[in-house]
Amino acid sequence: MPHVIFPGPEGRLEGRFSPAPRPRAPVAMILHPHSQGGGTMNDRIVQRLYKTFADRGFATLRFNFRGVGKSQGSFDNGIGELSDAASALDWVQSIHPEAQVTWVAGVSFGALIGMQLLMRRPEIRGFVSVAPPANMYDFSFLAPCPASGIFIQGTADTVVQPNSVQKLVDKLRTQKHITIHHDEIPRANHFFENEMDELMASVDNYLDFRLDPSCPIT
Repeated sequence: MPHVIFPGPEGRLEGRFSPAPRPRAPVAMILHPHSQGGGTMNDRIVQRLYKTFADRGFATLRFNFRGVGKSQGSFDNGIGELSDAASALDWVQSIHPEAQVTWVAGVSFGALIGMQLLMRRPEIRGFVSVAPPANMYDFSFLAPCPASGIFIQGTADTVVQPNSVQKLVDKLRTQKHITIHHDEIPRANHFFENEMDELMASVDNYLDFRLDPSCPIT
């Protein structure tokens, strides 16, 4: 997994990139948790998501938001981080322009940024949102949500209450033309400390479903 440096809005951004193994391979971008809480691209869930998409033949990028690791700039309450994510996607597309499909996966704060990016980039056709902070941020910008995806939440999460994610899922499921999956992992806390295998099984099952050529979701 090559270490990469690419231009962002506030200077360079640092990442890890697994190149596409074949032409027209899909793209996946993995977004890390809140940097003010210690989140980096080396978060264990971020690393597992990265490996899962790379192993499935995606051109896969994880990177540090501004002010984290060797990425320049300073924390910007999500506004600048969304710009970072857009720049990161631009960079992947510049070296892999023939990609037809893009996925975004985010953990906690990264899930928020991923869903905001989804609204701005129509090429994103699928998402994985792990413990999205639906009780801390207003997700009403998903009106309408333009792509299908999955929300995964731990039932013992005390940072993001499971019922706040359930309300978001219920709201999105009233929208036409998208399909929202929702998995709750029993006993899992916000960091899935002892339930990492169950979390990744949920991700893998969903990707098996979505990447099957016969999947009804386009």
